Amino acid sequence: MSASGLGKLYTEGQVIVRQGEAGDCMFAVQEGRLEVLKVGKDGEVRVGILEQGDIFGEMSIFEREARSATIRVLGQARILTVDKKTFLRRIQEDPTIAFNLVRMMSRRIRVLSQDVAEGKIDRSPHGARTQMVDKRRKERRSVGERRKGGDRRTTSERRRRA
Repeated sequence: MSASGLGKLYTEGQVIVRQGEAGDCMFAVQEGRLEVLKVGKDGEVRVGILEQGDIFGEMSIFEREARSATIRVLGQARILTVDKKTFLRRIQEDPTIAFNLVRMMSRRIRVLSQDVAEGKIDRSPHGARTQMVDKRRKERRSVGERRKGGDRRTTSERRRRA
């Protein structure tokens, strides 16, 4: 991790934002890796990883809603905080910033829509719980497969055996 930089240095396990908190700024990952966690009935579930160049918390620039996820540091990270006033000033200086932000948000919506269409996200009342359980099973299975190595069954073979 370089000593220079505008952002704040965070260490392993530090929480940058917590799901449910009020937010009024966004963040840019200058260095390091972060995990995105959602809290549900069954506890925290990792829903993504952020790396250098990624931004998060941008929704709070546009609306005064509670944070939709918890962001926690993996290792060390340098994070730049951008408040609404600074963001708007930078957009006036360079309108391509707004375009790039809309493009990134559009990409996130497209991925989410695809996940819903493929059934990766269940919209039924118990769907979130089912999704978290399925995700945990998949993570456990992939860890077990890495340990065991060797012969791995396809999804269709696993379904036939069940």
